Amino acid sequence: MKNILIIEDDSALTTGLCRALSSGEIHTAGCHCLREARTMLQQEVYALILLDVNLPDGNGFDFLKEIKSRFSIPVILLTANDMETDIVAGLELGADDYITKPFSLAVLRARVNTALRRKNPEKTSASFLTDCYSFDFDKMEFFYNGIKTELSKTEQKLLRLLVENAGITLSRDKLIDMVWTDGAEYVDENALSVTVKRLRDKLNAQDHIKTVYGIGYVWKKENKI
Repeated sequence: MKNILIIEDDSALTTGLCRALSSGEIHTAGCHCLREARTMLQQEVYALILLDVNLPDGNGFDFLKEIKSRFSIPVILLTANDMETDIVAGLELGADDYITKPFSLAVLRARVNTALRRKNPEKTSASFLTDCYSFDFDKMEFFYNGIKTELSKTEQKLLRLLVENAGITLSRDKLIDMVWTDGAEYVDENALSVTVKRLRDKLNAQDHIKTVYGIGYVWKKENKI
């Protein structure tokens, strides 16, 4: 399931876009201002953002720079302004595409699908390397300060979700759904807390796996080498 965030101050258009883009493989969520968008970006992982340039509490171009500095998420700009200078400015700031209003829903769907294929979040890197850590998820080899650490399959799945979304808070419900995918109808929420504790202890990762109280967990973002 891929999540798309639509940031658009026109509530009727937001509702229509959510309905048009939702499918068995795509879940959409909408918000009407940058304040709401910042909160949602901390609570969920998104595969794509549709961003209106003109919003009630800020400029879409400025928010685009903010998104690109913090996340690796494709962004398609939506605007009523088709001036060439604005299109160039948006693309130079990192926008993956630029659509002017009014637009065809068929064209929008095609561009959304193209952006999602280009991003292809399922094909993320199988390795993670920092000053302290070296993780190879394909070989199932995990090192902390050069010392190899054995992790269970559940711990490996949780670790991969956290490091591949470094800096993004993953909710407890989402982690439970994505880690325990064996078809079990009920998973005790305590199982996640126990797994997080074991992972922290094994990797000495108390400073890296942070609890966001009332929401979930996040791997503290750091520079890779």
